[in-house]
Amino acid sequence: MAIVTAIRNNALALGLFAVLTAGAIALTQSATREAIADNREQARAKALFQIVPTTAHDNDLVRDRYTLNRTQRLGYEGPVEVYRARTDGQVHTVILPAIAPDGYTGNIDLIVGVKRDGSVAGVRILRHQETPGLGDKVDVKKSDWVLSFNDQRLNGEDDPDWAVKKDGGRFDQFTGATITPRAVVGAVKQAVLTFEANRAALLEDTPLSSAEESTIKTTAGDANG
Repeated sequence: MAIVTAIRNNALALGLFAVLTAGAIALTQSATREAIADNREQARAKALFQIVPTTAHDNDLVRDRYTLNRTQRLGYEGPVEVYRARTDGQVHTVILPAIAPDGYTGNIDLIVGVKRDGSVAGVRILRHQETPGLGDKVDVKKSDWVLSFNDQRLNGEDDPDWAVKKDGGRFDQFTGATITPRAVVGAVKQAVLTFEANRAALLEDTPLSSAEESTIKTTAGDANG
């Protein structure tokens, strides 16, 4: 009887240990996910203000968002939020997220700013896994290559200039690395085309109030549905 009781107690102790361990792991994973999400949001906000500095707009850039539903060109399967910079209520720059799915080692996440006149305000890489010393030069922290998009215009979907020089375009590739810059050029091009396809809705100039902000996703979805 004593042996049975001991076995039962040990089993209960092991079960309790397993439950506590599982709970601790779950809490740790949850905290880690939240920390990663926070870091990504901070990185995105920093990149937004690199494209449109605080002195170049008078609205809350991070909160003035519009939801696009038709986002295949941007590399997404579902709706995405874009950001709008305004001065005196007028939208002058729209910043769209995009994914280049054809990087050398996987997806490249970026944001693309497009001015009201259709020219590029700026591009920043948010996340990538490209080869250090080669493909990672698309990151502004590694080189100024991405600045070559500034003020460029796209003359239609078949514009031959929107390619790397190896493919007959205007953008440099890197020595020993053509796939990565080619992928980024393609993603930026698709972002500009998305802007043009949704120009009227994205440049709608009615300033957002705090109350209206909560309904912007719904109205944006209706406009693009």
